Amino acid sequence: MTDPSPPPDAGEIMTVVHEAVGGIELEPAEKREIWRFTQRELPYLWSQRTSYFILGSYRDPYIRRLRAVQNELTKQLGAYPFIMGDLLELPTDRLNTFDIMFSLLATYSDYIVGVFEKESGGEAPELGEIDDPPYFDKSYVFPRDYAWVTDENLDSPQHVVQAALEIAFTDDLSADEVQANVESLVDRAQESGLDIDEQEVWDVIDERADEDEEPATYSWVHLNKFRKFELHERCFPWTTEDELRTEVDELPSPTPRPEWEEREDQ
Repeated sequence: MTDPSPPPDAGEIMTVVHEAVGGIELEPAEKREIWRFTQRELPYLWSQRTSYFILGSYRDPYIRRLRAVQNELTKQLGAYPFIMGDLLELPTDRLNTFDIMFSLLATYSDYIVGVFEKESGGEAPELGEIDDPPYFDKSYVFPRDYAWVTDENLDSPQHVVQAALEIAFTDDLSADEVQANVESLVDRAQESGLDIDEQEVWDVIDERADEDEEPATYSWVHLNKFRKFELHERCFPWTTEDELRTEVDELPSPTPRPEWEEREDQ
């Protein structure tokens, strides 16, 4: 195999790589593998298509939701949605290859899309990476069952559904108590002017029970990071896969070019 030569913007790429590895000196073989990765994967990000770097858990059933997001974005002309696990790997034993690949892909992607359903796993540190510069301005999060202060704030259907799920999956409540509490919850929401149908709430509860999937739970750190995105109108909670597919429409479309890129050109 012919050794790959450095790309024209090798200096910029190596700046990203050196930050990812903490400034350690790279061996010649490691540089060659990095050039091979960049020549294979980065041209897709430099093309005229709009790229979406999709983050989340690769384990089943969570990977199915990542594929759902990828499939929805693929329907848009000019979109290039991708998952890092599908790309060429860096075959180096010494380096922290995940950090290198993540940094390069996150730097050169137009948008970063995080799908979250739990607080553990590889997606947890990814959330910590994208909630601050240089990635925050182009990042969007889709946390399942998320709602800020659900026990006090019932100002959206998502808040009501999340609160109902927590009631339904509480171990120390009988079926009758669950029924009464959910009905009371919906009544309070409707009295406050919220347009929500009780049967829709029960449909979600029944679906989650059939799938044997309890509501997603997050640490206080996760909730605060989601809240930060929410305040910037880049957090889109969802409960069912159909809702997730619908929420994907809230992402910026392939045209025009992203606002963060326009700001950097000024």
